Amino acid sequence: MIPTKNFSACTSMIVGKNASIDGSIMIARNEDSKASWPKNYVIHPHEEFDQPQEFSSNDNGFKISLPTIRAKYSATPEWTDKFGLFEEDGFNEYGVAMSATESTYTNKLALGADPLVEDGIGEEAMITVVLPYVKTAREGVQRLGQIVEYYGTSESNGILFADQNEAWYMETGGGHNWVAQRIPDDSYAVIANQSAIQGIDFDDPKHFMWSTNIRKFVADNHLNPDHSGNSFNFRQIFGTADLSDTYYNTPRVWYGLRMFSPDLEFDPTSQNMPFINQANRKLSLFDVQDFLGSHYQGTAYDPIGEGSEHDKHHFRPISLAKTQEAHILQIRPNMPTPAAGIQWLAMGVAAQSSFVPFYAGATDTPAEYQHASGTYAPNQAYWTYKLAGVLVDPHYVSFGPKLNDTREDLRVAFQQAVKKADAAVGGLSNVELADFLTKVNFENAKTGLTAYNKLISDLITHSTDFSPINFKQDVNL
Repeated sequence: MIPTKNFSACTSMIVGKNASIDGSIMIARNEDSKASWPKNYVIHPHEEFDQPQEFSSNDNGFKISLPTIRAKYSATPEWTDKFGLFEEDGFNEYGVAMSATESTYTNKLALGADPLVEDGIGEEAMITVVLPYVKTAREGVQRLGQIVEYYGTSESNGILFADQNEAWYMETGGGHNWVAQRIPDDSYAVIANQSAIQGIDFDDPKHFMWSTNIRKFVADNHLNPDHSGNSFNFRQIFGTADLSDTYYNTPRVWYGLRMFSPDLEFDPTSQNMPFINQANRKLSLFDVQDFLGSHYQGTAYDPIGEGSEHDKHHFRPISLAKTQEAHILQIRPNMPTPAAGIQWLAMGVAAQSSFVPFYAGATDTPAEYQHASGTYAPNQAYWTYKLAGVLVDPHYVSFGPKLNDTREDLRVAFQQAVKKADAAVGGLSNVELADFLTKVNFENAKTGLTAYNKLISDLITHSTDFSPINFKQDVNL
């Protein structure tokens, strides 16, 4: 029997600028929680206050005093703040991108020495108290690291940061410790609910960061399993490698390597797959979309494939019904900051939704993305994309091609829309650019929703043919 955990499950990918086909840096993640738990997409304006503000979490009571200047930033909060904000991902006005979090787990030995802090910072608060207050990705790591060290954290997490120059991945271990690694420009990484970062080079602060006393803490508590004592492998010291990982986590990393580094030979349950990898080609935005929307296609483990019933449900797929939203935060080179960043947002299940491009420099989001309700309602972006998937699910063989045709058509349409908008940004003032990008975002949102509403109409029209109380009458009667 597989041991059980209270999983809060996501899958992440990071691509360095020299590893991408167009020089973009990309940080991406599926936010997985519940099968029907809507998300909004909002933009908070730049604000300046006379007095420091206080953040207080509805989730676990975490409190922190915030600076008086809050930069403009985008986010994808829950439909209700009853259980916390969970703003999850976005860009700020300085072009910094952040995605939080990839849930991970600290082993019991490390937790015994540094337990989690019940009212410390958690996923729910991280975007809200970090992203509006930093001007670079490195500053983002430093600010969150200082918070974790001072207040403690209530969870083990991985956090993604990027700006126009660098991409970083940060992981916490226990209540107060953390490390971060800069993703090499020529590399990519895929992460799936396990501590991923391996060797830390304490002589290389340009590419690694860490909590103040982490080396002393590990030594004092005898946590390093390395025989020589000369290496510091964060995954081995703080992470887990149990039976749950081999069924739930490592297969997703394996499939990412299978997609992008097929010459590497690992089993789906291997605990030794490297964190940093080089792809066999330059990676495009579509490659990242395909990864986030994947479910072991081309293998016996595909839940909608042709493998045995055992194999089809043996491993947890990357894209699954519990995805609330999927995002790719893309930062393009040689563009003004407001137009360089694009928040590609797919509401609902990545395998069934479509990634809509939203320029970071906009000042507002469409109404369909702002007022989600907890139960199905028309004219809401989350529920529109979710409904299409629900209608396809019972008849994947018949309706899957219709869904895929819509998704492919939108890929082309959105690429054309981005190219057209990019060509028009030169020479615009800051105000004109913000207004223009907002208009483009609204148009892109409409394009996606219109296409999916048309698909939904088609699916409903043809669904009656599959009714169990249907009857095919003899044409001669």
